[in-house]
Amino acid sequence: MIKSDSDRSCLDSLLPEYCRARTLVLGVGNPLFGDDGFGPAVARHLNDDERIPEGVLVMDVGTSTQDILFNILLSDTRPERIIIVDATDVGREPGELFELEVEAVPQNKSGDFSVHLFPSTNMLKELRDECGVEVVIISAQVEWIPVEACVDLSQRLRNAVPCAARMVLRLCGAAGQAAGGK
Repeated sequence: MIKSDSDRSCLDSLLPEYCRARTLVLGVGNPLFGDDGFGPAVARHLNDDERIPEGVLVMDVGTSTQDILFNILLSDTRPERIIIVDATDVGREPGELFELEVEAVPQNKSGDFSVHLFPSTNMLKELRDECGVEVVIISAQVEWIPVEACVDLSQRLRNAVPCAARMVLRLCGAAGQAAGGK
């Protein structure tokens, strides 16, 4: 039983940093398979080349999103917003960036979250609907995903990396302004 604010503060300090961030950005994908590495490339770009606002944590999680989302679901302390960055094939122009609703994740991706999360889509829906966490998915249309390992993004997705980073930063700024305006 938590007896005081100092007890709560001590417990909160033991939580993973991703539970304590105001906004959590997850770069999702497998960089060993061409355009599938888009999410991690955006996370690297953000961490290496951009100024990340206070309260925002950017992580390259590869294909390991389920454990993170599960821990967030179980925690009493969680981000206000989770931004997923990944690549998917929905028949658009290669390199095109778009926001994808959780419900709009292609059925053929609902098991892997390449977007690499889904069945984690259920966890995202629960975080959104039951826990009040805002969930945003920024996706890029893949040009190709090889059947054998190939660590390079296509030129179109390489060109889209800084644009996706700006989209993320705009969303983080909007979150900061909303939080600051309360």
